[in-house]
Amino acid sequence: QVQLAESGGGLVQTGGSLTLSCAFSGRSVDSYSLAWFRQAPGKGREFVAVIPWTTSVATYSDFAKGRFTIARNNAENTASLRLSSLNPEDTAVYYCTMYSLGPADSAKDWRYWGQGTQVTVSA
Repeated sequence: QVQLAESGGGLVQTGGSLTLSCAFSGRSVDSYSLAWFRQAPGKGREFVAVIPWTTSVATYSDFAKGRFTIARNNAENTASLRLSSLNPEDTAVYYCTMYSLGPADSAKDWRYWGQGTQVTVSA
C-alpha cells in the first residue's frame, strides 16, 4: 500500500521561507513523477510543481516560478518543496502526490496523495 506523509508546514511571516518534505512508503518513487498541489480555504486543489522521473527538469505554475523549488531524492524515497518569498496568498494546505494518469496540472489524474501540511503566512 502506497503512503505519503507531508511535513514541514507552519506559520511564517510575509517574506519568509519554509521547506516542506514528503516521505513515500510502499513503493519506490524512482519510476514516477512527483508533484505538489495546494488548496486554500474555499478553493479547489491547485497545481504547484511537478518533477518527472525521467529527468530532474521541473515544471512550475506561474505563481511558483522563481519562488518555489521542487526536488526529489529517489534513494531516500522523498520529495521536497522549498517555499520562499511567501505572502498571505500562499496560505493553504500543501499536498504531495505521485503517479499521474493525465496532465500534470490536473489534480483528479493523480493517484496517491498525502494528508497535507498547513502553511500559514501572516501579513
